[in-house]
Amino acid sequence: MYFENTREFAQKLDQKDPLKKYRDQFLFPKVNDKRVLYFTGNSLGLQPKNTRQFVNDVMKDWEELAVEGHFYAQKPWWDYHERLANPLSKIVGAKPAEITVMNTLTVNLHLLMVSFYRPKGNRYKIICEEKAFPSDQYMLQSQVRFHGYEPDDAIIEIKKRDGEHNFRTEDILKTIKEVGDECALILIGGVNYYTGQVFDMKTITKAGHDVGAFVGWDLAHAAGNIKLDLHNWDVDFAAWCSYKYMNSGPGNASGCFVHERFHNQKEIPRFEGWWGTSKETRFLMKPEFEPMANADAWQLSNAPVLSLAPYLASLEMFDEVGMDAIVAKRNQIVAYLEYILKEIDEQVESSFEIITPSNQEERGTQLSVFLHGEGRKLFEYLMKKGVIVDWREPNVIRLAPAPLYCSYSDMYEFGQILKEGILNKVS
Repeated sequence: MYFENTREFAQKLDQKDPLKKYRDQFLFPKVNDKRVLYFTGNSLGLQPKNTRQFVNDVMKDWEELAVEGHFYAQKPWWDYHERLANPLSKIVGAKPAEITVMNTLTVNLHLLMVSFYRPKGNRYKIICEEKAFPSDQYMLQSQVRFHGYEPDDAIIEIKKRDGEHNFRTEDILKTIKEVGDECALILIGGVNYYTGQVFDMKTITKAGHDVGAFVGWDLAHAAGNIKLDLHNWDVDFAAWCSYKYMNSGPGNASGCFVHERFHNQKEIPRFEGWWGTSKETRFLMKPEFEPMANADAWQLSNAPVLSLAPYLASLEMFDEVGMDAIVAKRNQIVAYLEYILKEIDEQVESSFEIITPSNQEERGTQLSVFLHGEGRKLFEYLMKKGVIVDWREPNVIRLAPAPLYCSYSDMYEFGQILKEGILNKVS
């Protein structure tokens, strides 16, 4: 792919960008009265302009209909969450019946563990990646303690090789084989939050099933970012947050995937609630739980409609664009950012080390960069200049140019500000 580190070249790429119109459908913060360069879609996506109307529609229905809004709103509340299943199924590669939206990510992982972490006898161990996102670590530790095990014994962490930043698939497969019939569950982040590495989910899932374990994925940094095919990969379960690449708003509702082979199993271990029981008999207030014949059987309470409205607004855009187009731009804009970083690296004394895999198949919309010779003051300089990036100790910045609202010109301008900051010795 041929690139140039010039404003004119970046502008030409913007002119040819099939997704360029979507940039104007988002609201950008401003610093010094200028729209920011936003690189933290991997933490919190920008607000789509249509979000406010979706929320206002719910507020208006509440105002005018009160409790009757459950059945007579334009989008009735009692089945509001069902509207998200079809567009989400296309994003994660599932059947609509395998999707539900509820709660938040860690809550959903805990609930799914009820069904898919069933330690018995010698089969009680969980395989995860070392230094997983802290919430996942806490969740796994508390789960094994709840079942009477010690984390140091029950949790097996896959390690990176000395001197390497990313995991090797062969090392993961080796660990799975070694743990063997002691493995009850494999639960890994589909995209590593720190490095941006994409795991080979299809291969790892098969390896887990070959030793008799359940396999689930935390897709917080994957959903809306990379192509997923959960159903055909035979994944048992997955969950993801909606507020990163899918722009649903801070701390918003989480999506869940439960493979269809686990549907219609009344005896499966599961914490149950009113909204998981059959719609046809729900309001008969029967004492017996009759599970929905799909992933909605894992629902507990009635849907938080005010939270789901922003998610639905964003999903309409995703449905219009499609993941193929998002991935195509993602590959090009991340490659251009990588090129810009290498160009600037040659022009300054400091050195940059990109720890995200260079292979496009092993990365998504993120580059994690060691700024050797630089400190946190450079990060603070970027922020003051209106470049919103993410800092991780000791000296890593994470850059996630979300394809729907980031431009190639943003990549060029970022490079110039970064270079200026280093040459001015701000650190």
